[in-house]
Amino acid sequence: MTFWITGKGGMLGQDLCALAKRGFKIFESDKEVDITNENAVMDYIHANKPDIIINCAAYTAVDNAETQAELNHKINALGPEVLGKCAAKAGIGVVHISTDYVLSGKAPEPLTEDAPINPINAYGSAKAKGEALLANSNHLHWIIRTAWLFGIKGKNFVNSMLNLMRTKEQISVVSDQFGNPTWTCDLAAAVLKIAENPKKPGIYNFTNEGIASWHEFALEIQKQALEKKLLTKAIPVLPISSSEWKSAAKRPLWSALDKTKIKENFNVQVPLWQNSLSKYLALET
Repeated sequence: MTFWITGKGGMLGQDLCALAKRGFKIFESDKEVDITNENAVMDYIHANKPDIIINCAAYTAVDNAETQAELNHKINALGPEVLGKCAAKAGIGVVHISTDYVLSGKAPEPLTEDAPINPINAYGSAKAKGEALLANSNHLHWIIRTAWLFGIKGKNFVNSMLNLMRTKEQISVVSDQFGNPTWTCDLAAAVLKIAENPKKPGIYNFTNEGIASWHEFALEIQKQALEKKLLTKAIPVLPISSSEWKSAAKRPLWSALDKTKIKENFNVQVPLWQNSLSKYLALET
């Protein structure tokens, strides 16, 4: 099979392209193909004839999205719609990466794919619109909601924590927001599992298994980093509430995702986030 992977320069895109090259023919693009321009997208499809499009392109600056409305909408909403329309004309489908931020639930139950759409920030609202526009433009779509990504190729919470733990005497981390930390390599494997066997279109959740707060995530990062000698000493990691952490965009207090559907329909394996964190940190040593 031949895949067109957009957003090749992003954290997920880089890992996905590297993994896909091992078993598939791929075409990869970033800003050189404007996914919001129908002519450009159709030209690319006609030239390369992919069997499926995997859309990793996204505007992920959550706080900046509160003020950069046009760019946020263009990439996160218009982009999926244009890809869907063009793919439909070519008779192919789209695998699209979305986010837990289209939802905002309550503990303790993980959110299923049919949970009510309830974004509480501009980024989540644009991503939710992108899901709807894609679904309306092409019935052959697979929307994969994911969350709390960390990967070796980009800026992420794990690296931020390690840098702070190396330079600060103590840090404070939000303790009342809960979700699923997710390694980009695990997500990439799940995406390819769907793309190579494109059946049962619809919405799917994929994150690593296990629920944590950002504070619990930070504590585990420090624990494992000390064991792997990536840190030389432990520092206090203090819990704080969301109201004490000032940011432009609100974050959901609960966005843990249920993975039953993707496991049953595609036989996807879902590792524990702690185990995947350990593999990720081993790459740092």
